[in-house]
Amino acid sequence: MVTRHGWLLAAERTCWALGLAGLAWWGAYHLGVAGSMRHDLERFAALRVTPEQSLRVTPDQSLWSPLRVSAWRQALSEPAPAPLAVLRIPKIRLEVAVLPGTDDQTLDRGVGHIQDTAQPGTDGNLGIAGHRDGFFRGLKDMTPGDLMELDTLQGTDVYRVERTWVVGPEEVSVLDPTSTPAITLVTCYPFYFVGSAPDRFIVRAVRVGDRPLPSLASTRVTCPTCGGLRFVSFF
Repeated sequence: MVTRHGWLLAAERTCWALGLAGLAWWGAYHLGVAGSMRHDLERFAALRVTPEQSLRVTPDQSLWSPLRVSAWRQALSEPAPAPLAVLRIPKIRLEVAVLPGTDDQTLDRGVGHIQDTAQPGTDGNLGIAGHRDGFFRGLKDMTPGDLMELDTLQGTDVYRVERTWVVGPEEVSVLDPTSTPAITLVTCYPFYFVGSAPDRFIVRAVRVGDRPLPSLASTRVTCPTCGGLRFVSFF
């Protein structure tokens, strides 16, 4: 006859087994989604004329909304086009692939090149959109003088932030061509807002050289669609 002590011992062992199995599943899941994001960056690195060490980046999601984290995980399970560039902003610990387009799936997976703006690696005003509760949450801390880096097939360029400001959703002049090479980052504003945010937060940076910034590879880094040049919602 099984004693009370025997039942308790069996129950304890069962709980330990279930706990360990759950922990193993959770670890395997996160390794899978992190590997998928690294795959995006590695695909870009593979296109470089001069081979370089593959980028290995795990995004810092500490500021992300739970909804955005869930959407990111789902997007990683879907096929995606090859990245156009890699954007790095050391101040906010961001390293992320720039993908073509600004549809929902693209912005859930990374950041997107805004249609009809300069292509990465060319002169002009390159527009990049991202979610305010995801990859671009950290833009709230950007100030003039901060540096960012854009890695493209043509090489690596360094940009310095000139200004940040807030505009209405119809103010598309921020994407107009510029006389000097520039990057314009666009996300919804306010950063913490329930529902569809009413305004857009803009970060404008100009190219200052081609010297790469310190690598982020060793650190843990950290809007429905935009139609043409009209900002809809990057929420």
